[in-house]
Amino acid sequence: MDYFGPHVFGYLIALLHTLGSIAAVHAVLTVRTAQGSIAWALSLVFIPYLTLIPYLVFGRSTFDGYIKARRQANEEMRKAVSELNWRPWVEEALTARASQAYASLRAMPKLGRTPCLANNQVRLLINGFATFEAIFEAIEGAREAVLIQFFIIHDDRLGQRLKTLLLKKAAEGVAVYLLYDRIGSHSLPHSYVQALRDGGVHVKAFATRSGWLNRFQVNFRNHRKIVAVDGVLGFVGGHNVGDEYMGEKPPLAPWRDTHVEVRGPVVASMQESFAEDWFWAARSLPPLILPDAYPDDGVLCQLLASGPADAYETCSLFFVEAIHAASERVWITTPYFIPDEAVFAALRLAALRGVDVRILLPSRPDHKVVYAASSLYAFEAVRAGVRVFRYEPGFLHQKVVLIDREISAIGSANLDNRSFRLNFEVMLLTVDISFATQVEQMLEDDFAQALEIDKQEGRETHRLQKIGMRIARLISPIL
Repeated sequence: MDYFGPHVFGYLIALLHTLGSIAAVHAVLTVRTAQGSIAWALSLVFIPYLTLIPYLVFGRSTFDGYIKARRQANEEMRKAVSELNWRPWVEEALTARASQAYASLRAMPKLGRTPCLANNQVRLLINGFATFEAIFEAIEGAREAVLIQFFIIHDDRLGQRLKTLLLKKAAEGVAVYLLYDRIGSHSLPHSYVQALRDGGVHVKAFATRSGWLNRFQVNFRNHRKIVAVDGVLGFVGGHNVGDEYMGEKPPLAPWRDTHVEVRGPVVASMQESFAEDWFWAARSLPPLILPDAYPDDGVLCQLLASGPADAYETCSLFFVEAIHAASERVWITTPYFIPDEAVFAALRLAALRGVDVRILLPSRPDHKVVYAASSLYAFEAVRAGVRVFRYEPGFLHQKVVLIDREISAIGSANLDNRSFRLNFEVMLLTVDISFATQVEQMLEDDFAQALEIDKQEGRETHRLQKIGMRIARLISPIL
């Protein structure tokens, strides 16, 4: 013991570096992107005492096992849905294919698991008050079924309003199904959930996998926000359920976010996306409703649901396809700007083609490391000819894409690796000049309240800040 004692610390360091090296090899063999492999491997080899535990929590790859299990569940769900004579909207799908604007997105018919459909009616919901008043009004009028899915639900004033309304509708005999993400809603008390269950609401927490080995796995988060009422009315966008989304929590207030309300056949696609996630959590189907008739006319919509079990990297490829399709403009708003190489190259190429490329980012950070990495990408984008703006009034959380004069997309996906490859996300693609004009006017108002980043700002950034930004970017693939 006299000999062993003085060297315990050295043995511990050696053990940590050995374990770190083993984990680094594991990361190289299993992490799905080269950037992520490099970021994990280097940090695990050189500073395992700081990164080994985070790798077990965030980076330990269960992709293969998860993907197989998730795909099997999805297949079982689709077989069950097929028995319901689902997807009868042939005429709406054929009409969508005749659109020249949609035809410019040549990969979308195969990239999306659901078709582009005509005869939808859409309404833009700007910020929290408009969004939740519309959602609560729709739920209040429900007669058959309410399907609700959020990444975050808080037990605050807005959360209490939602709970009270759901209990009321369940007491009236409406089938109410609520799905929340276990990681995003980690602070939601058990009493909140139990009160809903006692009142007849079907509630499930979305978790990546069960079992002791995966109890710390927090990588695969369900970031989708979907509400579908009676198979007729649907909502999708960036809001979660919490007072901060109503702009009531400084220092990030006022909160800037966007949702969209939709009626028409694409609501069936929203129900199908919800059913896929519910089936994973409960191994049963929620009620799926097809209305007797759809609107006689309206706009083209396609729901793009993406996740780590997809055959393709759907979310990243959507952004690449949309940017490459642009001939006039690409306007994107996102709270986190950490694009992968494919998306960043597409943005730079669009700028070189003379396309009006603009990125709108927040001026206040909610995650400092992510903000630092985003800032470095922003400076590099500006040098490449992309116009980058920072929204000044409050925190900007909306996820909006505007392409040329007809194409827009609103949903939950951020411009970062987590949305591209780890999260379950959903975007509603809309092809319509009138609606795109409304989105344009909304973004024009946002740009009017933003400051544009110029090339000089990047040059004048303090050297220590630049070092911090580069370190943040080094780990950005695993953020």
